[in-house]
Amino acid sequence: MIIVIVKGALVADGVKQRMIREAALALARKGLQRASFAEVLEASGAPRGSLYHHFPGGKAELVLEALGAASERVTQALDAVAGKPAPEVAEAFFAIWRKVLAFTDFGGGCAVAAVTVAAETPAQIDAAAAIFRAWRERLAARLAEGGVDAGDAARLAATLVSAAEGAVVLARAERAFEPFDLVAAELVATVKAATRLRRARRSPA
Repeated sequence: MIIVIVKGALVADGVKQRMIREAALALARKGLQRASFAEVLEASGAPRGSLYHHFPGGKAELVLEALGAASERVTQALDAVAGKPAPEVAEAFFAIWRKVLAFTDFGGGCAVAAVTVAAETPAQIDAAAAIFRAWRERLAARLAEGGVDAGDAARLAATLVSAAEGAVVLARAERAFEPFDLVAAELVATVKAATRLRRARRSPA
């Protein structure tokens, strides 16, 4: 009986995680208002009635869970480049969003941005704000580790997050990587310049 219960719990957890993953993808593709949670259930293979079984708070709770999952993927990617030169950190950050564009054939973007512009509750806005803040702080830390002054790193982190979000919108509109790659190249060059500036500041006169 214990084995059956454990297996059942594992299956349930798997369904819940699939629902969260599919919800994040639906938000990235269609935005908050157009995301169909019936489609989320179908794509995740979850039976009808699973939404309130796994998420007693309904759609609102699932959206917050999906935001958390989207946030974690970016955080993990940034942690993977800890200690790398700052330009490589910038390249890795843009690579996250380029992969999203490629995977969705320019049909998807950032789930967090999608919720931000169409938030239905203060909790959703608060969650999005916390995620963007966490990305900026994590990115600033990686840039500083990679050779950018701390003050410059904070400003560059905010610029990178903002530029990447805008570049994704341009790429989706034009259905082409060109505008995205132009923005990415410009920002990577800016980060390289910041690392050179730090070395110049520390060099003896």
